[in-house]
Amino acid sequence: MRWLLLILLGWLLLPIVLPAPDAAAGVPGSYDWPLRPRPAVVRPFDKPLHDWLPGHRGVDLEAAAEQPVLAAGAGVVAFAGEVGAKPVVSIDHPGGLRTTYEPVRATVPVGRRVIRGDVVGALQQGHPGCPAVCLHWGLRRGHDYLDPLRLLHRTPLRLKPIEA
Repeated sequence: MRWLLLILLGWLLLPIVLPAPDAAAGVPGSYDWPLRPRPAVVRPFDKPLHDWLPGHRGVDLEAAAEQPVLAAGAGVVAFAGEVGAKPVVSIDHPGGLRTTYEPVRATVPVGRRVIRGDVVGALQQGHPGCPAVCLHWGLRRGHDYLDPLRLLHRTPLRLKPIEA
């Protein structure tokens, strides 16, 4: 009987001790790439151990100057302007998520509702660290930086053996 109570208690406490699933994973199909065609990742996400340490708080995607930048998912434009002399667009999404796109000259005003695939701006040159033109795509929940690639529903590639 004692073992049964311990198992029951452990089962009830499991949601408390296990970390919550990452909302950045999103609902499959609700987010997509912010560029068409699907871009190459030039520089991946590299979250530092502490906020004050160097890292890469987003991903850099290969693109062309003036290429249309698309909303990765439905939301509301929270910011469209300059940050440190760089043009930036930010979109608030359900679940407390915010995506950022830079350097992007906005074509939408703050407060505009957008859906996945809506054009939100035009990519500009000048993102530091890119050998050519690229889009820096970021994702945050509150003050916590997350990997934006986790928003995408990607099926892993599996190779089947060739039968002789």
